[in-house]
Amino acid sequence: MKKKLTGIFILLMACNVLWSQDSLLPFYKEIQNFKKQDNKSFPSKKAILFIGSSSFTRWEDMQDYFPAHKIINRGFGGSSLPDVIRYANDIIFPYHPKQIIIYCGENDLAGADSVTSKIVFNRFRQLFQLIRNRMPLVSIAYVSMKPSPSREKLWPKMVEGNSLIKNYLLTKKQTAFIDVYHKMFNKDGKVMSEIFTSDNLHMNAKGYAIWQKIIEPYLLH
Repeated sequence: MKKKLTGIFILLMACNVLWSQDSLLPFYKEIQNFKKQDNKSFPSKKAILFIGSSSFTRWEDMQDYFPAHKIINRGFGGSSLPDVIRYANDIIFPYHPKQIIIYCGENDLAGADSVTSKIVFNRFRQLFQLIRNRMPLVSIAYVSMKPSPSREKLWPKMVEGNSLIKNYLLTKKQTAFIDVYHKMFNKDGKVMSEIFTSDNLHMNAKGYAIWQKIIEPYLLH
């Protein structure tokens, strides 16, 4: 009996250690909040799933922009591609979406000068292959990295990274590359400053209105 109780105690301690380790992972709280939402009302299957960083997170009224579609928004601010990969079992595969829209990569470049456009591409390809291995028929679209004024020094890397991802997707079925980058400049070649918030990083409603017009034609019915 004593041995059995000791075994149970060790097992409980091990579970507690594992839980503590998980809770220290980046964005753990955000992912748990998604799970709480799912427990209250789990999204219907065959919806369109948006995943990625804060450009989706801050689009809180996304469903209102696409009323003809069932939208699941699982963007979490500050995330990079490795974060999305880490939580794929939590924010992608449970939903069985008919289409996945990805916006991520910008924070990868901003996170460290050593991160090149090729590294961003390789990370995207890893995410793409992870999804396709589990969901071979799902449609996948990538929204290009946007030209935030506060990250102007990263624009050349973004352009190169966008190009690498675009060319890769051209070789794959059931994919799309959604170019928002070039649509966010005025005719004089200057970025539209009025579509960004005061931090010159995130977009306001005017910016999302532009994105809506660009993204809508790519969404599956």
